[in-house]
Amino acid sequence: MMYARQFSLAAAFLVVALPATAFAYPGATLASGAKVTIERATAIALKARPGKVTARELENKRVGSGLRYSFDIKSKGTVYEVGVDAKTGNVLENAVEGPHPD
Repeated sequence: MMYARQFSLAAAFLVVALPATAFAYPGATLASGAKVTIERATAIALKARPGKVTARELENKRVGSGLRYSFDIKSKGTVYEVGVDAKTGNVLENAVEGPHPD
């Protein structure tokens, strides 16, 4: 009985502590400079290119406002890169992923 209680407490701790790290993405430390959240940017990217998001990151680039979300979206067997400006929400790129993804 005591073991079950300890297990329950440990499981509850993981449920509370895990989300902070489990959903991090490359470039998340730049998010304080973004006006658009990763969730909103994901919705914008999927509207521009329906499919399944296979990778996402926030990065500094010399296009748009200089801060953009980059998504790899698999659609009908092809991977596309969709870039969303992190300050305006504008789609900056929507093209087939090149042979040397960054």
